Amino acid sequence: MIELKDLNITKAHQALSSGQYLVKDLVDAYVDSINSKSEINAIRNLHTDIDEQTKVAQTRFTEGKANLLTGIPIIIKDNLLRKDQLVGASSKMLEGYRAVYSATVIDRLRDAGAIILASANCDEFAMGGSTENSAYGVTKNPIDTSRVPGGSSGGSAAAVAADMSLVSLGTDTGGSIRQPAAFCGLVGLKPTYGAVSRYGAIAMGSSLDQIGPFAKNVEDAKIVFDCISGLDAKDSTTEEGVQDTIDDNVKKIGIPFDFVNKEGVDSEVLENFNQTVEKLKSAGYEIVDISLPYLHYALSVYYILMPAEVSSNLARYDGIRYGLNVSAKDGIASYEKSRATGFGKEVRRRILLGTYILSHGYYDSYYNKANMVKEKIKTEYEQAFKNVSVILTPTTPTTAFKIGEKSNDPLAMYLADIFTVPANIAGVPAISIPSGLDKDGLPFGVQFVAPHHAENRLFKVASDLQNLLQ
Repeated sequence: MIELKDLNITKAHQALSSGQYLVKDLVDAYVDSINSKSEINAIRNLHTDIDEQTKVAQTRFTEGKANLLTGIPIIIKDNLLRKDQLVGASSKMLEGYRAVYSATVIDRLRDAGAIILASANCDEFAMGGSTENSAYGVTKNPIDTSRVPGGSSGGSAAAVAADMSLVSLGTDTGGSIRQPAAFCGLVGLKPTYGAVSRYGAIAMGSSLDQIGPFAKNVEDAKIVFDCISGLDAKDSTTEEGVQDTIDDNVKKIGIPFDFVNKEGVDSEVLENFNQTVEKLKSAGYEIVDISLPYLHYALSVYYILMPAEVSSNLARYDGIRYGLNVSAKDGIASYEKSRATGFGKEVRRRILLGTYILSHGYYDSYYNKANMVKEKIKTEYEQAFKNVSVILTPTTPTTAFKIGEKSNDPLAMYLADIFTVPANIAGVPAISIPSGLDKDGLPFGVQFVAPHHAENRLFKVASDLQNLLQ
């Protein structure tokens, strides 16, 4: 019997290399875990070629050609394409669709010999902060099944937290990896925009989306990131990252205290954050109070730019070129019925908002103005990183909330992204790591943000804090 709870990539690799157990034994243990925890609703569908993948991975071990990710079970979000497998962004609009090609990140994982077990439930087209917007039901938080796992990558987070896979992939447009990581007690990384190819990810907000890993520790997140990152000719926004040269000398941490202490942040979250800061001080880190005035506008900027890009990206799903087709008396009626039937409420809300923002007469007032403030936010970060190595905030203003608690209040739901959105606006990398538990046993998370392509700096400081908290 393989004990999954305390397993990590390095331990699993050592066990597989030594013959302590076979790849099939490890895969079967995770598949059994998936099948026994269906009530969490983390998984959309198991992939059909698990046995074939397992045999290939085992052969690599037999021939001495295995690397750290060979034979490691991974679950991917239901908006990442894998050839011949079902993928639908958890929407009725794409029900029954099988991918005709694979995302670059999937190809890189498969080249390393990783086992892609399944696709995970998510908010429809990655729109939401709770995984309550999936067309296939709510995903539950394994720590407390009355609560949400976060979103939109909630299924990917719940899968790792419930030992359904060793690591998983999600996408992060405004916090959709880091917020679920915080809610489920995991490490979650949003890489630098352009560090990881978006080719084969179903687009939501193309200037904001990034693919990244969920893991139980910082080391595993780094192993996955190192595999999936890098230049890709199929994605013109990718760039070869300049490796950070001072990742071993992160000693100055900036905190925008006026932003952290704003109204709406739970008192327990603030208390945990302050305790975390004290631990970092005791370990020799210098804490600097920094001012980032434009951060206060980041959420407003995000909820202008993101819906505009949603409106543009989802225009293709008209029942004629792509997606569900509902027949009607004429083409216009069919178009209307197809979109009304195929898209859920939150997706329709964002499409309407984005179309309004991009409409004649409002484009300059909203979209162009938001882009101007976006540049101000990016510049503000650049200036701050001249004086500090990383920036620290809580990941979320609260711990995991109850299922249904914010469903009828979209603005309250959107405010859950207040600490995560700025990194997407600026395109900088950010990592969330667990920082303790509240009075109900729910995880807290804190977030480190670094300059462009300074992921190594994030891994260093996050690893240090992880060791301090153990």
